Amino acid sequence: MLVIVAIMVFLLNIPFGYWRGNVKKFSWQWFLSVHCPVPVIILLRLNLGLGWEWTTYPMLVGSYFCGQLVGGKWYKVWKKSMRVSSCLLWDIARSRWIIIISR
Repeated sequence: MLVIVAIMVFLLNIPFGYWRGNVKKFSWQWFLSVHCPVPVIILLRLNLGLGWEWTTYPMLVGSYFCGQLVGGKWYKVWKKSMRVSSCLLWDIARSRWIIIISR
């Protein structure tokens, strides 16, 4: 169960890391992009019966920061090749639409 929650935490944080990559460090948007996923993670822990054991913290904190890191890197890579916004889902949809139009 811990591995499933860690994967969910990782995937949840990718869009927030992408958003974080587009805003000024330590601004209110940066603060929101870092802290908005936390209540969802707490709900995951409670609803999936993970509890608050100390052994779960390293894996979940690691997956949290890895998701943020991957999202931020994704933003930097796409910024070099196309016009990007702060929303990962919007940029994915737009990039797919551009590919379809260019065919």
